[in-house]
Amino acid sequence: MSGATTRATDDAEVTALQAALAAEHAAVYGYGVVGGRIGEARRAEARAAYDAHRARRDALARGVRDLGAEPVAASAGYALPFPVTDPVTAVGLAAELEDRVAGVYSDLVRAAGDARRREAAAALREAAVRAVRWRGGSVAFPGLAERAGTDPATGTASAPAQATPTAAAAPSGTPAA
Repeated sequence: MSGATTRATDDAEVTALQAALAAEHAAVYGYGVVGGRIGEARRAEARAAYDAHRARRDALARGVRDLGAEPVAASAGYALPFPVTDPVTAVGLAAELEDRVAGVYSDLVRAAGDARRREAAAALREAAVRAVRWRGGSVAFPGLAERAGTDPATGTASAPAQATPTAAAAPSGTPAA
């Protein structure tokens, strides 16, 4: 591979890693909200997801540093896609967070090579499984908004059949996780 091709590949990988890191920052924040509103019956599940996202966030930050870049910092706060006022809306937020995280990991699978690609695929799978548990059902192509009937740019339903919340916890001007 030529030097220019290697640099372009590394740049694409760093960009995808940074996007995944930003999504994990948003997920950690979002699960803080979920934890405050989730019912007792699912509190342990929310805590496990929170811990998993914190671990992925920390690993991604290390990966960005390993490639010579400065990891994107978490925002002080994130806009929620809808008011989270009770256990039902907390579950909806958890499912939405997992869908968003799966989307950025699918991008990382495309951009990364070898071990990092396997790790991104594992993270995508974990997010998809958590989303199914929260939602109570699956989508055809987890992580691929364009295949799941949503607009990949906004995450909003492009077909009337979609009934999931339409945005994720994300800072203003930053792509939703």
